[in-house]
Amino acid sequence: MHSDISSSTGDYSLLARQVSSILDGERDLTANASQFSALVYSTIPDLNWAGFYLLRPGKKDGAQELLVGPFQGKVACARIPLGRGVCGTSAQERRTIVVADVHSFAGHIACDSASNAEIVIPLLKDGQLYGVFDIDSPLLNRFSEEDRVGLEAMVQAFLDATDMV
Repeated sequence: MHSDISSSTGDYSLLARQVSSILDGERDLTANASQFSALVYSTIPDLNWAGFYLLRPGKKDGAQELLVGPFQGKVACARIPLGRGVCGTSAQERRTIVVADVHSFAGHIACDSASNAEIVIPLLKDGQLYGVFDIDSPLLNRFSEEDRVGLEAMVQAFLDATDMV
């Protein structure tokens, strides 16, 4: 069920308020990340994946890597090294990355061949990196500057409502 959300500040402002309302009174990371992923996936059009990768110790050497968390969409890559792909690069550089065409992003990790555009927002709270929120679309050039600003505001509302440990 997708509502007709376009890339406008008003729509994202409403969505950020909905995040705060939906998460009000619950601080648990798993519960809030699940609810947030479902809200994004069901209200923003033209997405084929929306979810979290959380910073965790690696399986082999204990070095930090991203482990898939709550999400909506097809089965995803389980672990992503920092600095690898769009998610790992966003985490390592601690900045939002918008990719118009993932096939032109050096080192892109293709978990779903239907994905063509991506936006990844780092989860930063009190200067600490906790992971990233990743959104994929089957449409090229899906994410605009307005989407970036609006989605960052939604992620901030999620972070404000959630205990990250």
